[in-house]
Amino acid sequence: MPLSAVDLPAINHARELMAEHGMGLLGAWALLNLLVSGYRVSRTDARTAAYHFHFMNVAWNVVNTLLAVWGILRAQPNGVAGLSLSDSLAAQRSFENLLLLNVGLDVGYVLIGYWLHRRAATAERPERLRGYAQSLWLQGGFLLCFDLGFYFAYHQFAAQLGG
Repeated sequence: MPLSAVDLPAINHARELMAEHGMGLLGAWALLNLLVSGYRVSRTDARTAAYHFHFMNVAWNVVNTLLAVWGILRAQPNGVAGLSLSDSLAAQRSFENLLLLNVGLDVGYVLIGYWLHRRAATAERPERLRGYAQSLWLQGGFLLCFDLGFYFAYHQFAAQLGG
């Protein structure tokens, strides 16, 4: 069925709203991690893997919080009504490519976690590398699921746009 001029603004609005909600979900994850790991890092012995796990989670989620806030501020669900079909398709492709790039980075984070974990066996301070590895597994694993899920949910709009 061909895309009508009436459908395009609704599709663009829904697509942008989904992006905004996705950034809200990332922000909620980040704030939860900041609360839990921020609390735990201050009450954990710095010579343990648990300390380094929570420390890395805090650092990681400061960045996630900034990215989520930036994404929410950039989302314009009410400001995309006037996009042409070609502009809509370009925005769709651009965001999908960003999500796929993130998926690749997420796999890299998990793999770096495995590398750090293996390296801990011969390290001078193995607890630090083990804690960092565990944090990379958790954060990279969450982001991998988040970005893949977000990609597949967001991709539904490509079909609606005919792209």
